[in-house]
This record gives sequence, structure tokens and C-alpha cells, in this order.
Amino acid sequence: MGTNLTPGSRQAGTPENASKAARLRALLEGPELGFLMEAHDGLSSKIAEEAGFEALWASGLSMSAALGVRDSNEASWTQVLEVLEFMADATSIPILMDGDTGYGNFNNVRRLVAKLCQRGIAGACIEDKLFPKTNSFIGDGQPLADMDEFCGKIKAGKDSQTDPDFVLVARVEALISGWGLDEALRRAHAYRDAGADAVLIHSKQSSANEIISFMQEWDDSCPVVIVPTTYYGTPTGQFRAVGVGAVIWANHSIRASISAMRAAAKRIHDEESVIGLEDGIATVKDIFKLVGNDELKDAEDRYLPTDGDAPRGIVLAATRGSALGPLTEDRPKCMVEVQGQPLLRRLTRSLHQSGIRDVAVVRGYAKEAVDLPNLTYIDNDAYEATGEAASLACALGRLSGDTVIAYGDILFRRYILDALLETHGDIVLAVDALWRKRTDRSESSGRDLVQCSRAFLPSFIEDDPVLLEAVVADETAANEQTGEWIGIARLTAKGAELVKAELEAMSADGSLETADLATLFARLAESGNAPHVHYVAGHWLDVNDAFDLARARDFL
Repeated sequence: MGTNLTPGSRQAGTPENASKAARLRALLEGPELGFLMEAHDGLSSKIAEEAGFEALWASGLSMSAALGVRDSNEASWTQVLEVLEFMADATSIPILMDGDTGYGNFNNVRRLVAKLCQRGIAGACIEDKLFPKTNSFIGDGQPLADMDEFCGKIKAGKDSQTDPDFVLVARVEALISGWGLDEALRRAHAYRDAGADAVLIHSKQSSANEIISFMQEWDDSCPVVIVPTTYYGTPTGQFRAVGVGAVIWANHSIRASISAMRAAAKRIHDEESVIGLEDGIATVKDIFKLVGNDELKDAEDRYLPTDGDAPRGIVLAATRGSALGPLTEDRPKCMVEVQGQPLLRRLTRSLHQSGIRDVAVVRGYAKEAVDLPNLTYIDNDAYEATGEAASLACALGRLSGDTVIAYGDILFRRYILDALLETHGDIVLAVDALWRKRTDRSESSGRDLVQCSRAFLPSFIEDDPVLLEAVVADETAANEQTGEWIGIARLTAKGAELVKAELEAMSADGSLETADLATLFARLAESGNAPHVHYVAGHWLDVNDAFDLARARDFL
């Protein structure tokens, strides 16, 4: 996660196992100009590290703004500390905290520094103004703290650090408050003598003249940090030339995010759509990557209890579901929400509840919209011209060991899957024996009718297995031994190999492209590998159109 240092980088001479505070100290004291990027939460911290910055500036203005309050100590120091903890946990680079005036007198500074060291924060910058502070760019002539009293804060902070490399930066506000260069130099020297590891000289002029003049008079007895928020037009080379130690880009992440969020919110409001925005913003996958979802998946594999016999799951969800009309204009049927959650989330939750945690989804139409976390995705980019068997063939690599196959548009009671997992057979299909009683089905809801070797009886005790014999293409040809496959199948390791071999045979003879899964299972029956049937009596449904969607709400 951390920045890889090259031999020419500022911290190249710092030991690899150095603390964050030691690395911040090296950045400030090194021979090259260092840069700190503003961040205000865990995500902005990760982005700054990803961009290559070697240190962060935890801006008080930005953290306050992100919390929706003013930069006037309206956010308490403990609230700021909580944000800092997230930032420190999210990154591997050091953080220099904007400590305002130290949140009180010397005693407050002592406690602040001790807590920062406990949290792994590399340093703090405190300014010589009065508590509660006012942002330096508001108004003119802000009162300064008594110099001797501020020196006492610095001494108290240095005496309280538990990390010997913790960096305490003294921020000089004399130029901001109009006290002039001589006062700025006088205070900077006093703060250095009191133990400050660096001084930050601040100016709000539009040119860097005050900063250049300060550096020309400074004796280089400790590093100088600057914040070119208002004199941003000054070439960075000028800062190097006068010996500045580090530059803080102090508020640019929060300002950039405000502009981007405003533009996005306004466009969505005006257009009542996000279509025009999607290509210009980060994807949900980008968020998952930044916050470390992949690491969580690896950790689950390492630490969660596993059942060596637990099947893997394959969900077929490549089709649009055009009968749902506008609901599937920008997403496939499996991502249509039922009572606030996508069908796919509800289905995978049912799989998880039965111990099936390793689930792969074969997606096709609007595949970018199928983006639930902690699932494996396999793409059927030929979804428009292919059927269910071809989608399953896309997942041939997953057909090994015990496997559960399910359509992506079904809901069912958990006991159905639990019973299916207990049923004997290398290939077992859940078949609804009471399909004729499902008179509430919509016209767009097709049926996968199959002929079984024996009819379902309510008092039936399974001595001999029930086997699938054939597919029933016409309901008028159905008899008492006909049932409806509900879209769930379980395979043992041997069953997975049989299915895989049949898919390869179908590919070879040209029948794979448009075949459905019921046809695949019927072919297995014809070749002497008939799937077993586990009868169910309702308690499931598939979602094909708005009528089914309304029924799904009642089902849940």
C-alpha cells in the first residue's frame, strides 16, 4: 500500500522499518524539497498516497468542512482525532496534523501530543494564535498568542511525545496578522529555541515576496515549511532556490471534491438521470479497490471457518429481462430491486445461509451494473446470441467439485436448497410437482417442464430415486409425472465432470449456442447419466416482469 521509494527520492536514506514520524522528519530535514498533500478522511488519504505523495497534511479546514462545520474549533479535538485514526489506518505514509492552536493551553497540548503518538500520527503543527482559532484567510489583524506562552506550549508538547521522532512544527502567523518580517523572524527563532522541529511561515499575499524575504533572513537552523495557497503562481523552483524544506498543498483535495460533487449533483438533478455522468466518474469498482475489498476476500479465505464439503455456486445472470421494461434499461434483471435489495443480493444471501460462500456470477447485459462485493464475475459477452447452456459454459473453470447452479432471477425458501444439498445423486434438480397450481403466473413467465420417472405423492417416501427422463416442450403434453424445474441444481464432483463433458460435446456438435439448461440435463438423461429429481411443492418464484415483481414483494 505504501509508496515505493526510488534511490533519488527524498526518503531514500530512511530505513525501511523506520516509524512514520522518522520518515516525516527525514522528509523535512532532507536535502530535497518535500511535499505534503492535504487529506481529510481515509479515502482522500488513500488517493494522495496512490498519487505518490510521501506525506499527508491533515488539514483542519478540510476536516471541519467535511464534517459540515466552520474552521473555528467547532469540531472538537477528539472528533478530529477520530478522523486522524481512520486516515492513519488507511495509509502507510506519515501524517502531519493541523493542530490549530493546540486546543487550549500547554496542558491541552501535552494531552494532544500524547494521543497523537498513541495513534501513530507523525507530527503536529500548532499556530501562535488564540483559542478558539479563526482561519488565517478570514479578516485582518487577528490577535497573536503571547510568544513566551506559546514557547511553553512547544516545550510541553516536546516533553510529552512518546515517539522520539515525533515532529512538532511551530506555525508563525506574524505575517498573516500584519506584524511584519522582523516579528516573524523573532518568533520563529524563539520557537526553534523552545524545541520546535520546524517552523511554518504563513502568508496570505498573492505573491511569495514575504516568504522569499523570510528565507533570505532565516539562519537555516531548522527546516521551514510553507503553504502556497494564495501565492500558488510562484514557480516551485523558487522555493527550492531559497531553501524551503517542505511545501504543503493545504486544501486542494477538499476543494476539488466540492467542485466535482456540485457539478455531479446539479447534472443529476437537471437531467433526472446519471447516464451522462457515468463515463466521467469513478466506478464502484474503483471504490472497492481503494478501500481494500480484495484484501477482505483474502482474509475471509484465511480466517473464516470453512466446510471442506461446501459447494461452490454459479449464478447465471446474463440476460436483460426485457419484460421488465424501463426497469432493465440500464441494468439486468438480477439487479432489479425487491424491497430495496437487488434480486442477486437476495439470491446470494440464500446461498450463503446454506454454507455456499464462494459464488461466481455469469453476467452479460449491462455487466458493469452487476457489481456486488465479494462475488466472482465471469462475462458472457455473447449473451444476446446465446442461451443458458452457453452462459454455464463460460464458467467451465468453476465446474469442479461440489457445485450449485442457480438462475439469477429466482427466490426460494431456504429449506429447498438445504434439502437439495442432502439429496442423493451426482446431479440433482429441484422440481416443483405442484406447477399446475401456480395459476398466478404472468404471461411472460416461461416454464422449464420436465418428465420425471415417477409422479410426486404427498405421502411419498423416497426409496427409489426419481430421475429426469426428458424435457416437455408443450404443456398440453404434460402428465402426472411432469414437474417444473425451478432453476436450481446441485452437482457432486462427478456430476460437475459429467456436465462439463456434456457442455463440451454440445459445443462440438453446434447445439450449445442456443440451448437452455433443461435441454442440457435432458441430454445427460439420454446418455445414461439422468439427473436425480428432488420434488418441492411451491415456495419459490422467478421474476420475469412487473407482475412477478409485485408477487416477489409479497413472497418476501
